[in-house]
Amino acid sequence: MTRACTALAAVLGLLLGSAPLSAQPRIAYLGFQGVVAEKSRLYEAFLEGLRERGYAPGRDLRIDTRLWKSMDELRSVSREVAGARPALVVVGPPIAAAMMREASPDTPIVCISCGDPVENGLAKTLAHPQGNVTGLASLSAELIGKRFELVRELLPTASRVAVVTFPANPGTPPTIAALQRIERNLRMTIKRVEVTGRGDLAAAFRSASVARSQAIVIQDDPLVRSAAAEIAGLARKHRVPVVAGLSETVEAGALLSYGPNRIDMSRRSAVWVEKILKGTMPGELPFEQARRLELIINLQTAKALGLSVPRDMLSRADRVIFE
Repeated sequence: MTRACTALAAVLGLLLGSAPLSAQPRIAYLGFQGVVAEKSRLYEAFLEGLRERGYAPGRDLRIDTRLWKSMDELRSVSREVAGARPALVVVGPPIAAAMMREASPDTPIVCISCGDPVENGLAKTLAHPQGNVTGLASLSAELIGKRFELVRELLPTASRVAVVTFPANPGTPPTIAALQRIERNLRMTIKRVEVTGRGDLAAAFRSASVARSQAIVIQDDPLVRSAAAEIAGLARKHRVPVVAGLSETVEAGALLSYGPNRIDMSRRSAVWVEKILKGTMPGELPFEQARRLELIINLQTAKALGLSVPRDMLSRADRVIFE
């Protein structure tokens, strides 16, 4: 392209209210397939957050959205994204942040729901990450204790509870440590069942049923959101209360969820994107803890299970699903 043509393109870009393509920052967005797609609530919330800060995708920046559905795919996609050298990469869970960091230790990474980034090795401290990963901390291992308290409130005599955990999740070791404390403090027998993929869910519920578990608590993991309907169906089949951290499970028919509002976290992640695009290094940007924790109860499911939800719990709920 001649110098005159380049100048003309720049002028036309200004006249049309958009920057030339070559001047637009290019970022990558890695999402779990079935969770983050072009029109998903999480992705739309992220785009809304960008627009609130004055960034219009396609005009002010380009977004390369990449999906993965297995650890092998995530590893492959992370390498491909690293090779494209984007200005930064936005990911959802800590496993994606860890894989992306492995593929490119220098590329800035904004993690939307990063569990406890100190415990899972993604940051030195919340205030001073000192690496290439920053964003929002959902502190999932801490919240699982609260979910057990809700089980005890709902089922005062419960003594046997199963927990579904995910070995590949970086948040699993701190979750297991939390479960050991919970077992001692609440005097419950906790049966841990591991799930490595969607095909393991039915066996996990059967195992919990054989152990006569009175409730099932599910660790936060990307698979939970994409398999919400299947989890709810298994809960109905085995007639067992399911408590999770993701609202999608309750919307699909599980009993209760308690955890951060991830729509809000997706929207908030645009703050870190803007700061990095303006030149701040991710290691200098503190992690922010989730600002909004929500209790959601499916009252229709409670009635189907023959459970009476305490009035005080209902009054504390941020949302109650009646049908």
